[in-house]
Amino acid sequence: MSARPPGGPRERERNLPQHRSCWHGFGYVYPVIGRRSGGLSIGVNLCPDGRCNFNCVYCQIDRTRAPRVHTLDLERLGAELRSLLTLRERIFDEPEFRDVDPTLRRLRDIAFSGDGEPTASPQFRAAVELVVGLRHELALGDTKIVVITNASRLRHAEVEAALELLDHNNGEVWAKLDAGTQAYFEKVNRTLLRLDEIVGNIAHAAHCRPIVIQSMFMAIHGQAPSGHEIEAYVQRLRDLIERGARLKLVQVYTVARRPAEDWIGPLDAQVLEEIAERVRAAGAPAAVYP
Repeated sequence: MSARPPGGPRERERNLPQHRSCWHGFGYVYPVIGRRSGGLSIGVNLCPDGRCNFNCVYCQIDRTRAPRVHTLDLERLGAELRSLLTLRERIFDEPEFRDVDPTLRRLRDIAFSGDGEPTASPQFRAAVELVVGLRHELALGDTKIVVITNASRLRHAEVEAALELLDHNNGEVWAKLDAGTQAYFEKVNRTLLRLDEIVGNIAHAAHCRPIVIQSMFMAIHGQAPSGHEIEAYVQRLRDLIERGARLKLVQVYTVARRPAEDWIGPLDAQVLEEIAERVRAAGAPAAVYP
């Protein structure tokens, strides 16, 4: 497997507006053109203080910097979201969005993402209810509500209740699975949690609804994941399918924007496609995002 030359992500940044969890003075809501969304995504940041139970090596968030906002104000979040959704066409008048391809100038989703794990917020359920209400009020029935999650809290009662609400409101869970072995999981996601626990949470959630698996593959200090690691990852997917998990899609992608760690780099599209072929052979649909 091969890594791209250094600077790959920076070159592609010229064609992708930077994913920023603060925008025009907003504290909780921001626009982003998402490769995997296929258009405009409105991000909702429930973790403005930057706290997360993962510390992924490829994350864009610099956790050494003091956050602009420390607490979550749902009333302000709702006002910001209403404003951005109402004026969404004007986003493309902004300098950073003017060159976006016309095919991507469509609102695709409202995504719980941001600077930390959204399901870890004590106000996650209330925030979901708020977003569902605004989606109905503004007649955005075709717009998905996506939860981008590291899957660490998918079995918590409040999270399950929120996901059940999303099941009836065009919701979708994107669950992170970046590793096949515990050692690589600790190396990439840098958490004290166990990979078996994460996979178990994914299996549980995917019994209730079809979910999307999001898998980031990258070069670490110029080294791509080993063949052994990729096989272990694919076996995790096989195990999920055998346990009855409904996998709607596996997103196979690599670094596109500059991560906080400068020793992380992207992989070639061909390498990603080879991984995706192994995913498909295991029985899951896959899409590649180089």
